[in-house]
Amino acid sequence: MAGTVPHFQNDMGVAMIETGAHEIMCIGAKPPFDHPHVYLDMGHDQEIICPYCSTLYRHNPRLGANEARPAEAIWHNEAA
Repeated sequence: MAGTVPHFQNDMGVAMIETGAHEIMCIGAKPPFDHPHVYLDMGHDQEIICPYCSTLYRHNPRLGANEARPAEAIWHNEAA
């Protein structure tokens, strides 16, 4: 997955998802209930809110770029 932006979903309805990446893609919920896939770049900040689903993403330097807490938030496109 090197060089790709990790994708996250929030079917669990948690208020915050921690990630080791500063650049992410939020899809909202798993397809077919997803919202437009939006690219979010935290830049030098430590958190960002998705403008579609209001999920708060917070950077956690202890996590790898493709890791999340909760781990269920990581979305893998099985169709690809």
